[in-house]
Amino acid sequence: MQKRSRWRGLVVLRRLLIGAICSIAAVALLSVHVHVFLSSKVPDFSDSYKLPTQHEIGFQRLSTERKWVQELAPPHLSKAPLPSRKLDGARGISDLDKLWKPPQNRDFVPCVDPGANYTSPAESQGYLLVHTNGGLNQMRAGICDMVAVARIINATLVIPELDKRSFWQDSSNFSDVFDEDYFISALAYDVKVIKKLPKELATAPRAVKHFRSWSGIDYYQNEIASMWADYQVIRAAKSDSRLANNNLPPDIQKLRCRACYEALRFAPQIEAMGKLLVDRMRSYGPYIALHLRYEKDMLAFSGCTHDLSPAEAEELRMIRENTAYWKVKGIDSREQRAKGYCPLTPKEVGIFLMALGYPSSTPIYIAAGEIYGGDSHMADLQSRYPILMSKEKLASIDELEPFANHASQMAALDYIVSVESDLFIPSYSGNMARAVEGHRRFLGHRKTISPDRKALVHLFDKIERGSLKEGKNLSNKIIELHRKRQGSPRKRKGPISGTKGMDRFRSEEAFYVNPIPDCLCHKEPPDMNTSIIIR
Repeated sequence: MQKRSRWRGLVVLRRLLIGAICSIAAVALLSVHVHVFLSSKVPDFSDSYKLPTQHEIGFQRLSTERKWVQELAPPHLSKAPLPSRKLDGARGISDLDKLWKPPQNRDFVPCVDPGANYTSPAESQGYLLVHTNGGLNQMRAGICDMVAVARIINATLVIPELDKRSFWQDSSNFSDVFDEDYFISALAYDVKVIKKLPKELATAPRAVKHFRSWSGIDYYQNEIASMWADYQVIRAAKSDSRLANNNLPPDIQKLRCRACYEALRFAPQIEAMGKLLVDRMRSYGPYIALHLRYEKDMLAFSGCTHDLSPAEAEELRMIRENTAYWKVKGIDSREQRAKGYCPLTPKEVGIFLMALGYPSSTPIYIAAGEIYGGDSHMADLQSRYPILMSKEKLASIDELEPFANHASQMAALDYIVSVESDLFIPSYSGNMARAVEGHRRFLGHRKTISPDRKALVHLFDKIERGSLKEGKNLSNKIIELHRKRQGSPRKRKGPISGTKGMDRFRSEEAFYVNPIPDCLCHKEPPDMNTSIIIR
């Protein structure tokens, strides 16, 4: 009898416990549903999603406040972002994380402040006019060099004139591309900058001068500065590569970096649109910015015709032949490619990314103008990586309308998305590739993989001949080739041994590709001898 009553007690206790557990589960389930319901309202995005004047902006009234809310993606991007997947095979998520991991910055930090003896600008000796040349990034480097030149020769710098006669025929003025007022104020302690030459100097004696390429400080202090005795205005006919990469005073090198990475901001409307594109790319997860230099001008200039039809190759040859300021006309395409002088094709880029281990779900931003041949040449890359985005896909026609037909402004948008990407890969080491790589180094050595095109072409040719297949063997070879080509800190490379004259300067790594050692220094360790007072 005693055993039976004890058994009944256990049964009652079990039922009470089961009821309590069920009650707790029900309350938890209800709270989740309530939370989801409450959080399903339209989110209030941060300022980085907002544009001041765009057609896609919705106007909402929340209680007594009025807020501008920008959609995360424009209406024509109706599909939700695809989730990032693990790598195929046994490597799994840990290897996927490694693919995005930036290199160690080894405690390098920006050090661009002038030295103790640096003073405000000396009395101006005259005015420096500058005609920049080339595309956006060639002009950017030239502008920053001319800031340094103006400081060296004690000149007042007139806001530079952008190139309107290059291949791109862009009519943009300085203020259309850059924040003119900020540029002037940011450099006030370094160089006097004015927007226009004073009217009274319109007829003043002036010299038009082609500054010598890669010149040192002696050239400017002696030969150029001496011209003030005869002229009030000096006009630099070109701005590219007019200042040496190395062996300049530290304060001049630091000024170049302040000009490039601090003073020369893009115009507010470009900055806003660029940040919006970055946010929209980030909605897909970590992304690669691929500078796919497979545009008509690049292929025509370089003479690279691999995988093109005879008609396409002839079209490019005629463009090169008819472009007067392109000096080299007869080019052997096979020789160019074998030396690594050609941009990777879209198909080759797809093989390269797959071999590195990036899964097909990886979002890729194509930082480029119109790809030569369009879909016909992009099909292989698109089949491997379906999430191929561009500014034209991420933004509506109305949003891009203010920048359309202006190559420099459109290139500036690509520049912003590239600098802010989780990984930057250029298919060719041109002006934009070098500029973005240097900027990413300055910002903390963000991951940049520079393809070894010469070695890659050798492997791609084996694949075409059938002597090598895509798979683990190819992957191991490509990964090993690029183990030390991911943007790690290192000193800027000097000239190639044995080169002389201008070829010696030309073989050096450009200043804006790598700011070490001039503008990035080791962070000072904390002083362990400093006494600590505990209050």
